[in-house]
Amino acid sequence: MRDTIQTWFKSFQERLCQQLEACDGVATFQEDLWERPGGGGGAARVIQNGAVFEKGGVNFSAVEGELPEKAARGLQLPDPHFFATGVSVVIHPRNPHVPITHMNVRYFEAGNGEAWFGGGIDLTPIYVNKAQVQFFHTQLKKTCDLFQPNYYPDFKRWADDYFYIPHREETRGVGGIFFDRLTPTPDISLAQRFAFVQAVADTFAPTYTAIVNQNKDLPFTPEEKEWQLIRRGRYVEFNLVNDRGTKFGLETNGRTESILMSLPPLASWHYSHQPAAGTPEAEALACFRKGIDWVNAE
Repeated sequence: MRDTIQTWFKSFQERLCQQLEACDGVATFQEDLWERPGGGGGAARVIQNGAVFEKGGVNFSAVEGELPEKAARGLQLPDPHFFATGVSVVIHPRNPHVPITHMNVRYFEAGNGEAWFGGGIDLTPIYVNKAQVQFFHTQLKKTCDLFQPNYYPDFKRWADDYFYIPHREETRGVGGIFFDRLTPTPDISLAQRFAFVQAVADTFAPTYTAIVNQNKDLPFTPEEKEWQLIRRGRYVEFNLVNDRGTKFGLETNGRTESILMSLPPLASWHYSHQPAAGTPEAEALACFRKGIDWVNAE
């Protein structure tokens, strides 16, 4: 299925860029083709200085070769040969009332014959609109429920645990779903896993752009913009310190510009910053924790 999966991921990148360009209304994606020493390459698509999106990327890659010993050991693979393909998305909006978002879908083949999918979608609002977060999680649950009843609760819990910043004791945002190493089983074929990953990918644009369109024209103050920069700082901390995808990309000699595409153009760190009690900022911060049942939230 390797060629089929790779072709679909590339076509998904194309469709998604068109959908995001339509949502922004001004900026377009610029493409940068690259090759990986050792095998394969990809296409980095970046949008900047738009009416809605300050910076965003939709990256496609299909790479192969041999994993460095450390990376192979981390994946518990006795054979370092590999093939990997996928699409990774991060969007940093201009307006602090529009959430940051991240999505990726990926496929991995190991030299010993193992093959699996991974991916997920998560949302990082600066200010938390609980009705919109409920909508976001409900759409993810609907997609998951088309395949397995355990997918949403299991993958939602996985996202809570994965997108967590231990040194801050807070989640990066309001979560979503995250899954990794979805291999075939006696009951679920690789093709069925792929169908699920396709459905997750296709859920992303209509769900996210619906939220963007509700918020993109809201007025905001300099103080709200500064809170956005502080929360972007948390995003940077997670991606550089905790994110396994960032580490894997750098350890396997991936393209640095594509790997660090996830970082915002501007971020801020204030010494010992704590929002005042009762403020929208404090209310948002209270939502950045594990275990919230967003689908059934009041």
